[in-house]
Amino acid sequence: MSSVEILNPYNEREFLDDKLSIVDVKARDGQGGLHQIEIQLLSYRDLPARISYGWADLYSSQLSSGESYSKLKPTYTIWLLAEDLLPDRDGYLHDFRLRDAQGCSLIEHGGIWLLELNKFHAERVNTEQERWLKFFKEGARLDSDALPVWMQTPEMRQAMSTLERFSEKDRAYHAYQARQNYLRQQMSIQQELDERRAEIEAERQAAERERQAAERERQATVQAQQTAERERQAAERERQAAERERQAAEQARMELEQERADKEQERAAKEVALAELERLKAQLRRSADER
Repeated sequence: MSSVEILNPYNEREFLDDKLSIVDVKARDGQGGLHQIEIQLLSYRDLPARISYGWADLYSSQLSSGESYSKLKPTYTIWLLAEDLLPDRDGYLHDFRLRDAQGCSLIEHGGIWLLELNKFHAERVNTEQERWLKFFKEGARLDSDALPVWMQTPEMRQAMSTLERFSEKDRAYHAYQARQNYLRQQMSIQQELDERRAEIEAERQAAERERQAAERERQATVQAQQTAERERQAAERERQAAERERQAAEQARMELEQERADKEQERAAKEVALAELERLKAQLRRSADER
């Protein structure tokens, strides 16, 4: 590295409105390549866009108006993430470059490295990368007077000393504590909002289920009423048909009775006529005998 710029890790500006990262290191190597390192405390929806924008902004900042593109140098941004950004992907290291779908590079001008500290688990240190990641993850809990074996290098001891110097600055320390409190509050508020949203959604779904159940019950009631009405109408039709049959039967009975009465009257009239005929015959016989 030919030059390094380290911004205040506890950022003394209006930290309550900043981007929620506590370290911003910019460096230029001997070949002119740019490197930016940030530690991000929180993961949120638009963080990938912000990471991409940060790389693009750093890359484009190399040129002033009218300068040749040949002056552009490789640019690397390295993000140390305290929370998982890609929970569905395995591994803690993610290397993003400008490549096509077949993996062919458009131009070797750097890329974006994401290191998810929650996914990093190493009891033994085998590489310098693992050493630094372990320091970023466990450095706040280390005792400078009793450093573990993996911290026993000049670079690690200097990093620990630098961390202690930052912590000894009262104003920076209080700003850091305020930031931590703010982040905890934000996380608590966000968690409360998420829980409330979940409750509201659960209540909405429960109300929707109740509405659907009431609607099904209403439809069942309407259907039952319609069925009962159809049955009533069918019964009424049967009753009317039975009444017509009864009336027809009664009419037939009355006609039969009338027919019987007529026949009886006719029989009686015949009997009277026969009796009268017999009487006349008898009278004629008596008259004949008297002569």
